[in-house]
Amino acid sequence: MTLTACVGRTPESRRIRIATGSPSGVYYAIGSALGRLSTRELPATQADVMVTAASAENVRLITSNQADVGFTQADVLVSGAGSTPGVAALARVYDDLLHLVVRADGPIKTLEDLKGRTVSVGAHGSGTAVTVGRLLAVAQMSESGVIDRRELGLDDSLQALSRFEIDGFFFSGGLPVAGIKQLNSQSRYRIVDLSKWVGDLRSTYSEVYVVRSVPISAYQTPPVATIAVPNLLVVSSAMREELAFDLARLLMERRDVLAAAHPAAERLDIRSAIATEPVPLHPGAARYYRSVKP
Repeated sequence: MTLTACVGRTPESRRIRIATGSPSGVYYAIGSALGRLSTRELPATQADVMVTAASAENVRLITSNQADVGFTQADVLVSGAGSTPGVAALARVYDDLLHLVVRADGPIKTLEDLKGRTVSVGAHGSGTAVTVGRLLAVAQMSESGVIDRRELGLDDSLQALSRFEIDGFFFSGGLPVAGIKQLNSQSRYRIVDLSKWVGDLRSTYSEVYVVRSVPISAYQTPPVATIAVPNLLVVSSAMREELAFDLARLLMERRDVLAAAHPAAERLDIRSAIATEPVPLHPGAARYYRSVKP
């Protein structure tokens, strides 16, 4: 997978597998654009985009050498023992915001109002499921029977809510989430304020959690504050330095193409990209950022 730069030699071909998420989610939009750029602009490179359950599955695929690049929420990589071994970051891409989506004319106005309701907590293997599991734990709502849980991805959650099969769903993603925006254009839904739980999440689990606002422009709904967590593009620590350098360069130099795929990529910039703590930057990515440091 090394890019050979010697004059007169054909570069060795390399294939990169990019683990994303739901086809209607931010990971897939930006990951697909990155895959097309990699295939088109990096010599002898073929990129394959993988549809997955998102963050937690993506990390598992990378650590088991079944994927080369993956998107993940930072909290998935953090435990009491530190960050996940064998994983390094290419960049901090944007912040994921945790959405709790319910009907605007319904009775659910707070997290506690979910008691006794049927709710999707995110697909098994997703970053949403990790964050929601921690949120319910600090809210003392994680015991069996408090809520009727469903483990649905974004697409299935959208359909289930519109069919009145569930009372609400959680999804963590960059603004705006296309599926949620489309759902709200068809009927009236709202985002529930979850910001009061950030302090408990920070003290119990990790300081990666912060408060961010969902502005009215995102979904044409009243502005609301919620839980946010940094979103990282990660690779195996064993990735060749040349490839990590090339991928970091594409992220920065072709940000316009990525942003055309999804507005969340507009938040990419060198100063924020290197803020991947507690996950270390890959040496190849770090070398790229040093080379373009103002």
